[in-house]
Formats: sequence, C-alpha cells, structure tokens
Amino acid sequence: MAARSKPATDESNETPEQPNAAVVRTREYASGPGWEIGQAAPDDAFRALDSGGTGEQVGPVLHTHPGGYARQIVAKGGLITEGVKRELEAGDKPAAEGEQG
Repeated sequence: MAARSKPATDESNETPEQPNAAVVRTREYASGPGWEIGQAAPDDAFRALDSGGTGEQVGPVLHTHPGGYARQIVAKGGLITEGVKRELEAGDKPAAEGEQG
C-alpha cells in the first residue's frame, strides 16, 4: 500500500487557524466590573433629589436607595457610559469640596 503524501503548497500564503495573540484588540473583551467608562457597574448608584420639589440632585452618590425621592444613576451590572461617569463625578464633587473647606 502506497503512502499518500500531501501535495506541496506554499504555506506562507495560507491564513493561520488561530489569530496571533499580539494583534487581538483589547476592546474585543468585556471589561470587568468597575466605575470606568465601558465597564459594568459593580453596584447600584443613586443620588437624592431635592425634597422641595425642584428635582435637583443633592448630596453624594449612594449605593443604596436613600429613601424619599432619589434618582438611580446606574443599576448593578449596567454599562458605565460617559453620561453616567459625569453624573458619578458630579455627585462626588460637593463632598470633596466640603471636606477641603
């Protein structure tokens, strides 16, 4: 019985079966939980609303519902977008300024 041989081909023109790990873009993988843009929120985030009826957000960002009127900024597992990040930072500013003064 004659052994079959593979026909000679130019292997340099063939595409690799698996991608080169060095050229895989990081955005192809989901980011872990965290508070940076593109990540999944590790916890809920709320801000209390003014009880006077103006609807303005007051106080710091809280991770449990503060009771009364409140606005949920992001739910646990939700995507952190630029708008969410901006609201989270706005909620942290008054607390940081109050501590310095």
